[in-house]
Amino acid sequence: MTYKNLSFAVLALGLTVGMNTQNLSATTTHQTHHPAGQLFGTLDNGKKVEIYTIANAHGMQARVMTLGATLVSLRVPDEHGKLRDVILGYDKPQDYLTHHTFFGATIGRYGNRIGGARFTLNGKEYKLAANENGNILHGGVGFDQRIWKVLHVSAHSIELGYHSPDGEDGFPGNLNATVQFTITPENSLRISYGATTDKPTVVNLTNHSYFNLDGQGNGTILHQILKIDADHYTPVNAQLIPTGKIEPVAGTPLDFRKPTPIGAHINEDFPALKYGHGYDINYVLNKRGPHTPAAVAYSPNSGIEMEVFTDQPGIQFYTANGFDGSLHGKEGKAYQLHAAFCMETQHFPDSPNQPSFPSTELKPGQHYHTVTTYHFTIHREKH
Repeated sequence: MTYKNLSFAVLALGLTVGMNTQNLSATTTHQTHHPAGQLFGTLDNGKKVEIYTIANAHGMQARVMTLGATLVSLRVPDEHGKLRDVILGYDKPQDYLTHHTFFGATIGRYGNRIGGARFTLNGKEYKLAANENGNILHGGVGFDQRIWKVLHVSAHSIELGYHSPDGEDGFPGNLNATVQFTITPENSLRISYGATTDKPTVVNLTNHSYFNLDGQGNGTILHQILKIDADHYTPVNAQLIPTGKIEPVAGTPLDFRKPTPIGAHINEDFPALKYGHGYDINYVLNKRGPHTPAAVAYSPNSGIEMEVFTDQPGIQFYTANGFDGSLHGKEGKAYQLHAAFCMETQHFPDSPNQPSFPSTELKPGQHYHTVTTYHFTIHREKH
């Protein structure tokens, strides 16, 4: 997702049968006592933001704050056993609101873009809170701007919830959303999303972490190697809204079916790259088994490898195309052009307006559930 020329944000879906609920507390009867989080900071509006730390026995560690159910840091071991924080972020919670970069945030109600900031569902048109060139990106004000409630936390896992009222940012239905972050013994970060509604609506939740496998603020990601298990992508217009077509990546600079340096073709004269000023592309993932990653990235410098597993049909690959070195993040580090990449698992952008795309509709009585796992290891020549 672009950082320049936007206001706020939206992304992913899986439907299974469940129970309809009217408020968040109705879905969270399993709440238990949990250790208190630390105060991360106070926003300009006076609201306090807490932060929680989860980890495994190997030292892999994540910090999650209540503002936006946001992943603030993610420390994983490199080839020498040194822990590196591999996601971009800020040292103060207010910066997440001031700069609107979506660093590490849980995105909703609808991740990515909806063209014209409107859609029609069951014959009724809904007008949404436009925030980017007359379109809506990442849900308008979005879930990343909200304070989430901690539902449960343990040494290795935290679950948060947010009640989005009917009509928020123009979306229909009272939506009760949950997200759970878990650090597994195998050095994976598993993110599980859930939601229920009392009216037909659309949902597409994702996480917007910016990864640099050399460590946040440590140069660009152009030398890092990427493979995406996708034969096709969704072409876009100049506003990055899908045209409705699905086209092959073969013969284009979007082809990452074999491990390829991210920067190898990023400056080529190709419409999607020109429109996005780099990669900002939805890939149509190939069908695969649960043990086959949708994408694999690694750094030759740190040796860190990240595999992405998901049940979603798409993944948005974005290369931080709006940074210019003026933005300073954690530890005061300057974030330069292409300082990170995002792998946002999702349903396709503008799906509510594209009948040929997989549906993102959620109905009363259904339970939205989707899981994405980021598995970290040391690179071996195996993919």
